Amino acid sequence: MPNYNIQVEFIENKIYFIRNKKVMLDNDLAELYGVSTKRLNEQVRRNIERFPEDFMFVLAKEEADSLRSQIATLKKGRGQHSKYLPLNFNKQSQY
Repeated sequence: MPNYNIQVEFIENKIYFIRNKKVMLDNDLAELYGVSTKRLNEQVRRNIERFPEDFMFVLAKEEADSLRSQIATLKKGRGQHSKYLPLNFNKQSQY
């Protein structure tokens, strides 16, 4: 039987409050599902019609920079972090 307490703690630590919404970043959601961030975003974009309009949004550069400094996601070295602004997935859609 899986240990769901670990998953709950992982999820709780990966929820951020951005633009007055509780969201998860694309890289954290991809880790949760065991896929690459690139693959997750690719599949979401290919199936965008399946999701409510307010299901996700892209961070503004300033928001991404602020969030990176708060959670220290950047690693030193070329190719160690995403060159794209992260997608944020919002469970609390209005639909």
